[in-house]
Amino acid sequence: MMKKIQLRSLFLMSILGASILTSCEENTADPQKEEEGKGREFITLTASIPDEAGTAGNGGTMAFALTPEQAIDPSYVLNIYQNGFGLRSARTARVQASEDGTEVYNIQYTGEDGGVFNKYRVNGGKNFVDTGNELNLSDIIGTSPRWVKAAEGIGVGVHLTGANTIYEGTAPNHVYKYTRGTVRIAIIDLINSRVPNTAEFAFPFPEELEAQGYYVGRIDVPVLNAEKTKIYIGCNVSKYDPKKLSYNAEGKPTWANDNANRQIGTTTLVVDYPSLTNPKLIYSEVSKVNNHSYRTMTQYVGTDGHIYQATATSGQDILRISKNTNTYDNSYHFSLDAALGVTGARIQAFRYIKDGEAVMLYNIAGKGGYIALVNLNTKTATKISNEYESSLDFSQYQNIAVHEDLVYIPLTPSGESGKLYVINWKTKTVTKGATLSGQSGSWFIGSY
Repeated sequence: MMKKIQLRSLFLMSILGASILTSCEENTADPQKEEEGKGREFITLTASIPDEAGTAGNGGTMAFALTPEQAIDPSYVLNIYQNGFGLRSARTARVQASEDGTEVYNIQYTGEDGGVFNKYRVNGGKNFVDTGNELNLSDIIGTSPRWVKAAEGIGVGVHLTGANTIYEGTAPNHVYKYTRGTVRIAIIDLINSRVPNTAEFAFPFPEELEAQGYYVGRIDVPVLNAEKTKIYIGCNVSKYDPKKLSYNAEGKPTWANDNANRQIGTTTLVVDYPSLTNPKLIYSEVSKVNNHSYRTMTQYVGTDGHIYQATATSGQDILRISKNTNTYDNSYHFSLDAALGVTGARIQAFRYIKDGEAVMLYNIAGKGGYIALVNLNTKTATKISNEYESSLDFSQYQNIAVHEDLVYIPLTPSGESGKLYVINWKTKTVTKGATLSGQSGSWFIGSY
């Protein structure tokens, strides 16, 4: 049964306040957006810092906005840890941005303000202006949110709660029934800072698959199709073996992991937009690797209108969801291994550019950090060498900025200095731009 989530009064007050602030903003000229045809002003870089216990990359996020000239200048030195702006978040913020780079969006991750949405204007350097358009989304998508900009101006937050195992009988003959969680979805109007719609429903696995032990423990990386009629949400599918029963130290029944015997393909949850109704699942026939990603967007609408989806962060596949059928196009399969002639590639971040061209950050069998420019139409790839390959960790990477012919990729080994690589995706030429200072337990995790 699907229902609309009832929000706390604090959340309702947040929406009311945001609406008032938005009304004021809409009546005030924004000089950054008035000059049509003006070139991009800033490239925002983000870096993570350690928490109080010293855990690398777990303590928050710093931001700094470079000009395009600074970005490609190898003599420009950026110490983001001393001179940057701290985005609000107890742990690493989940950051998105407008396509023109003038606004940065953040939903805070964990802590007292986990689940709170903030919006900033980008004015250059460490000058990020909090617009005050704050929303408390914790009642919908929790205090550790999974959310992305699913289309320009539209954010989608998703959360799966209570994936509990249900069983019958008594020891030592308990009978497995199913493991099922509740899906929660929130639409976020990034322009006006409001929540037009929410939904809540049980994860819609068919009963026969649930009985076989299949369940989903996490959902992530929602994307809106070109027609703005469907949202596609990546799923982390797992499997128990209902026949392999044991008991833990407290005497509670448990069932053995059976992921090795998974038969169903890569799974995507689809709901109608903007109603958030009619949930259903689609399955790939060419891949069984999960597509829920980690901290980076891995689904994009192609120039041709199809959805291109990476099996990140443990897979090497790009799959396609047809714009005509809204299901997987099983005639299409891009293998990064095959394109590069390697074994064990794992896509860590993926950015569709234009006309089938894309850029990927990947490792090999969990090690190193590599860059490839790929053509999804011809299923070819070109490795772009970088000087830090053996020591990079892309596991927390969040975004890759693209503007016109240039791709901006900050590369820093943990705790060490690095460079902003600026790659012309058409000519495949590389500029080692701004120098990025390092700090213990820290590294750069994105560009916007």
